[in-house]
Amino acid sequence: MRPIDAELLFGDALYREVILDKLAHARESVWIATANLKAMYVERPDGTFRPVLDLFSELARRGVELRILHAEIPSRPFRAAFDRKRRLVEGGLMLKICPRVHFKCVLVDGAWVYLGSANLTGAGLGAKDKDRRNFELGFVTEDFDVVDRTTALFESVWSGAECATCKLRAVCPDPIGKPAPRKKKPRNKDSIELGRSRRLRR
Repeated sequence: MRPIDAELLFGDALYREVILDKLAHARESVWIATANLKAMYVERPDGTFRPVLDLFSELARRGVELRILHAEIPSRPFRAAFDRKRRLVEGGLMLKICPRVHFKCVLVDGAWVYLGSANLTGAGLGAKDKDRRNFELGFVTEDFDVVDRTTALFESVWSGAECATCKLRAVCPDPIGKPAPRKKKPRNKDSIELGRSRRLRR
């Protein structure tokens, strides 16, 4: 165990630090892992509240790489809003689904990370009223080792490296990687295989 320089945040402070202060000002990349992915609103510089996909579209226009790993199919409002954003649909926002993703993180520019309980939803990291949002807790840090290990886990899932031996592959709606090759077992000529007929010797 070693000490790290980190800040513990909860409630409205998560939204303001993670979304408004860091994500909105990303220069190179934003990688997000979330179990649930829903339409959520964020405050813009003019004081209005706009869908987070508007912010993502602005970031994509500036050349920021956007990736989201999510465990469940995005909500219907999110999908509808996404389909209306041509820049995002054409590759500005990359989405990959993995039912085993339950860690929540926001990695900004490969140098800063949020880790905690909040999903990318209005009640989690969004601008929901303080008396209606979830009780969430998380920490933010620029600690190199924490950022590096979080990046490694994200990249391992994103690349499909975990798919080959995943036991939930059968229920995954869109596997990222290929399954592990089946090992052929030596077959006894008298053995019975399901789905194959056997001619009995006289």
